[in-house]
Amino acid sequence: MSPHPQLWKNSHVRENRTWEFSLSDQQRNEIVAVTRTAIANGATIDTITLDRFPLPGLHDVIDKINTDLSQGLGFVLLRGFPVDVLTNEETELAYYGLGMHLGTPVRQNSNSELLSHIRDDRIEQTGQIKRLYRTRERQDFHTDAADIIGLLCMHKAKSGGESKIVSSHTLYAEMMRRRPDLVDELRVPMHWDRQDEHKEGETPWFTLAPIFDLNGEPRIFYVGWYIRNAERWPEVPRLTAQQLEAMELLESIANDPEYYLEMDFEPGDIQFLNNGRILHAREAYEDWEDPDKRRHLLRLWLAAHTFVSVEENLRTGMKAK
Repeated sequence: MSPHPQLWKNSHVRENRTWEFSLSDQQRNEIVAVTRTAIANGATIDTITLDRFPLPGLHDVIDKINTDLSQGLGFVLLRGFPVDVLTNEETELAYYGLGMHLGTPVRQNSNSELLSHIRDDRIEQTGQIKRLYRTRERQDFHTDAADIIGLLCMHKAKSGGESKIVSSHTLYAEMMRRRPDLVDELRVPMHWDRQDEHKEGETPWFTLAPIFDLNGEPRIFYVGWYIRNAERWPEVPRLTAQQLEAMELLESIANDPEYYLEMDFEPGDIQFLNNGRILHAREAYEDWEDPDKRRHLLRLWLAAHTFVSVEENLRTGMKAK
């Protein structure tokens, strides 16, 4: 294992699966009971508060998640969330309630959604901008706009859809070893497309350096297609050959099997990521014809209670993105 837990490669974590653990029957039962009590008392995602969703039996689980995200590998896979017992409505509140013990939920899009459904909506994607999370297409390695990213699996795909994650610390170190001059290119602000979610009076793009320092450590905040899409606006400068080379280097290392870890979700699995230390991707997938069986994940973005992993204007949701 690497002496620095956040500097991991595939070989470090593939067999030593300390990042994977399961809820006990007692903990599952507590989640079910607390959720049903909250709903009986009229609670919804819009009204639930932390004090109305106590989970004393999960104290050790919550502590492990926080510690592993902030001081360990930067990710966990929690198995056994009771999606097999709860209704869809109950599952949403239960997942949201667990998330509140890790951080404050933040909005994920211009509709101010605090809990997003990740699935192929089978709607026509027109124009240059695609909502990739609403399709079956592959999503390359990227980050989101919060400290903690949570994905709960409700249903898995017929085939494909694997999650891939890579350590941003390892990625940065390898880029510095190969081409520090290209790292410098990514420390300069670049133009990012707002994906047609800008407000009236805002420019349809914003500027942000993909690599910046936070609390003395380099951070990678990256969505390659947002940067490339910004060129659809004539006012935006064209990417230089050096910038494109830097982006391609980052993406090529992230997509090297030596560096990324792949995991396939089962119903009831929750993947939590420290967004400041992990980039994530999703493979394309084949889905079921039956709408009730199709791949379906629930996504949470959280501003962490116990640590800050991305700068303030990124950690609280859809401000820049």
